[in-house]
Amino acid sequence: MPLAPTERELEGVVAVVDGEGAVALTQELVRIPSVVGEEGELAQALYTRMRQMGFDQVYLQDALPGRPNVVGVVDSGRPGPTLVLTGHIDTKPVCVGWADDPYSGRRADGRLHGHAVMDMKAGVGAFVEAGAALARAKREWCGRLLVAAVADHMGDQRGAIRFFEEHKADYCILGELTDLAVYLGHRGRLYWDITSIGHSAHTCHRHDAINAIAKMVPLIEEIEALRYRPDLPEWVVELFGGELYTAVGRIYGGLPPGGPSMIPDECTIRVDSRPQPGVGIEEVRALIEAAVERARARDPEARYEVVLADQKSSHLIERDHPLTAALHRGFRAVTGREPSYGGGSWLADTASFGRSVPTVIFGPGREPVYMPNEWLATEDIEVAARVYAATAAILLAPNAAAA
Repeated sequence: MPLAPTERELEGVVAVVDGEGAVALTQELVRIPSVVGEEGELAQALYTRMRQMGFDQVYLQDALPGRPNVVGVVDSGRPGPTLVLTGHIDTKPVCVGWADDPYSGRRADGRLHGHAVMDMKAGVGAFVEAGAALARAKREWCGRLLVAAVADHMGDQRGAIRFFEEHKADYCILGELTDLAVYLGHRGRLYWDITSIGHSAHTCHRHDAINAIAKMVPLIEEIEALRYRPDLPEWVVELFGGELYTAVGRIYGGLPPGGPSMIPDECTIRVDSRPQPGVGIEEVRALIEAAVERARARDPEARYEVVLADQKSSHLIERDHPLTAALHRGFRAVTGREPSYGGGSWLADTASFGRSVPTVIFGPGREPVYMPNEWLATEDIEVAARVYAATAAILLAPNAAAA
């Protein structure tokens, strides 16, 4: 662990953070649509903006065609650890029900309004400004700071994977929304594709057929009735909750539009399960298979095939890890109070890179997200930017290389 800077040194780094600049940058980001798959325009705008903010180097890193990551580098010129501040620039689509333009970036009454301000354009605006602040205070620290705004989080996390394929780091802070609490990790995600096998016939001969969609009904009911609580340490339950969440998230079967006129012989559901850290795949598989067996018992004619379609890892860092301790101190230095701790039920990019670099999650924004008329207090963005800068100053203190 690096030798901690004095409170005066820490205050000096925090003082150069432009809180209003972090809010203004977030406002710019909110005004540019960046639904997953369409991040290119925002990436280019952020690249242009960051080149004006004092970074030693800013470049676009190829992640996917037309969907680059934006990387900023600040090098102190002295040996020391490497810290990454990262988060995603892609969003989900706009939901219905907005009272005004979801991309207005409107500011009123201490709030910034707009689609995806919480997940996670506020986090990006805050950590980019923190990186710029470290560039203005190079004499106060050693090592390197990398800022990475990545694409494809809502897809296969290819942006984060690509960034960490090319960059090594000692520490990482992920700026996902935690309502300014310190999140030690998040749940994993397992997708199960379950197919019901029937027997097709024309609608006029329905009594000679087995309708795969109809046979899926008892299984959907069994899965929706699940209330499973794995055997976990109490501290894990306190962070992530006790129930292993499982739900049917997608169903497809039958002929395309224009029909149907034919009894479908296949129907597939995708089951989304969110295991806590410490819960293995086979434990979840047994839960799913038990639901399948109960559905079969209810309808002996039903036939099901189960496939694990996709898996993403959970993440967990120790409460006493030097990175966690540095973030704790940085938060206290900025706010004057002790941080709260928690864990995410959602999935973060740490599912793809968390095992290669120690990572803690902290950022502005609260749940639930992707609602109509989304807004965030601008003060939270300013606080986050200062906490990122303070934590970086602690981790990259001048004595870090010798510690």
